[in-house]
Amino acid sequence: MTTATADLKLVLGSGSPRRLELLATLGLTPHDVRPPDIDETPLKGEVPRAYCHRITASKLAAIQAAKDEVVLCADTTVALGRRIMGKPDDAGQAAEFLLKLSGRRHSVITSVAVKVGDQTWQRDVVTAVKMKRLSDDELNGYLATDDWQGKAGGYAIQGPAGAFIPWIQGSYTGVMGLPVAETATLLRAAGLPVGQQ
Repeated sequence: MTTATADLKLVLGSGSPRRLELLATLGLTPHDVRPPDIDETPLKGEVPRAYCHRITASKLAAIQAAKDEVVLCADTTVALGRRIMGKPDDAGQAAEFLLKLSGRRHSVITSVAVKVGDQTWQRDVVTAVKMKRLSDDELNGYLATDDWQGKAGGYAIQGPAGAFIPWIQGSYTGVMGLPVAETATLLRAAGLPVGQQ
């Protein structure tokens, strides 16, 4: 474990406004935001957790950082069994994803990785989520909100789709895109003071 030092600067390797908000709950504001541009296409036969872990590690590796910068990257994947449900291309694909998830349990995997210098730390957080059976009215009403855009699996638990989720087991913030407890642990391991005013 690296000794905590106030001289380190946090770099968020994500353009997600949700991740910025969740970092703020830890009292952290990134010094810089640098979303990496990587290919997120799953490999043939790749299972969701391995995919999510690989994408996060690839994001981390793609970001150039100075010695005093702590880089944080994350990736969130919705998995129905072995099927990876990424961000839908259009409303039709969002509807297809939501109909598959309707009335069933699925997993939301968020992998978080942190690096400082040549050291890296990574954790995969898996949360079980149950979606209620959706009526046509609920589905169409939700699609009309456009909240599905840019969201893995076609929904965000903190948005209107939260009304469709009666039960989760695991990390609520992990489903949002950044499990704050695990993220705080990783950032502390990297030497960033978290929760110290």
